[in-house]
Order: sequence, then C-alpha cells, then structure tokens
Amino acid sequence: MPDVKWTMKAREFINCNCAYGCPCQFNAMPTYGFCQAVAGMEIETGHHGDTKLDGLRFVGIFSWPGAIHQGRGEAAVVIDERASEAQREALLRILGGQDTVPGATIFQVFSTTLEKFHDPIFAAIDFEVDVDGRTGRLHVKGVTDGRGEPIKNPVTGAEHRARIDLPHGFEYAIAEVGRGWTKTTSPIKFEVADTHSHFANLHLTQSGIVH
Repeated sequence: MPDVKWTMKAREFINCNCAYGCPCQFNAMPTYGFCQAVAGMEIETGHHGDTKLDGLRFVGIFSWPGAIHQGRGEAAVVIDERASEAQREALLRILGGQDTVPGATIFQVFSTTLEKFHDPIFAAIDFEVDVDGRTGRLHVKGVTDGRGEPIKNPVTGAEHRARIDLPHGFEYAIAEVGRGWTKTTSPIKFEVADTHSHFANLHLTQSGIVH
C-alpha cells in the first residue's frame, strides 16, 4: 500500500479517435489500429496527503501507435495554473501513477504504457461537463480545443443514450457515451471529428474506484 493516501471526486470528459463506444472499454483493438485521446477532468473534492485538490482541473493528451496495452505511447499533461506548487506536485504524482496501487487507476495503468512524457504545462483550463446531459467543452489556449455532445439517431435525429458499466474498471463505474470533436496543436498534434466521447463521475483513491 502506498505511503501517501489520496482521493478525488471528479467529473470527466474524454474524446478519442475510435468509433462510438470505444473498443478499449471491451478489451478489443482500437477502431483504426491506433489510439489518440484527450481527457479533461475537474476535481470537486480531493486531497493528496495533506494537500487539498478541491476545484482544480487537469488535462491529459495521449497518443499510441497501436492499442494502449501495446505501449510505446506519448503523453502530455496540463495542470491548472491556479494550482500551488504543492498542488502541482501532488497532481503530477497522481497522474504519473505514483502513490498508487499497481493497476488500480487509469493514471497508473496508462503510465506503464508510455515511453515519452512531455514536460508538464501549467495553464488556464476552460472546462465544462454535464455528465447526464452528455455535453462537454475543453479548451487550453495553444494546446487543445474540443467539445462533446450526445449521439443522434440517424433516422429521427433524437438524442441517443447509451452507457458503459464497468464493475471492475480502473477509471469509472458508469460512463455516459457521446461523440466529440477535438483538435490538439501542441505538444502532441492530431484532430478527431465525430468520434467516441464519454462523460463520467469519478471517485478514485490510491487503491482504485470507490463503489
């Protein structure tokens, strides 16, 4: 068990390059054989040891040449410019998979698949997410710009609702599925359009999801 305990209740909006639903969620290979994703999160309440993390935001930008589990990925993180030095260090440790039981969280699992980790960026993060409404907005000037919205029925145009339930996952318990558009410009560059998004409420600790 890690010496430092941490916890966070947060909301997330993630957009990746795969088809709606995202094969990764089902241990299948990515739709196009590779993976690109941007994740935005806002902590409602949280701490790392004695350091409070309430209200802070962060972004992860990822790219893998194959499936995530095959490794060789690269990542960049953006940390809320409002974070103090202690809060920055705490978030970087959590996002880097430190102070965490192996395999327990998305941060720790992803950290094992990366071979390149860009220097962290400290910037203003414009972030909005409505999990039940399946809408999101994420903008970091000069880095990434994206939005998420509900999937539409191709015949009626009505909003379509689907959820992913992962009883033994390492990210969320239940996620609402939608679609998204994202363009990243630095330090990892790619663009996705009308691809998988999910929106979820998270409750994570150094030992994994709190159910």
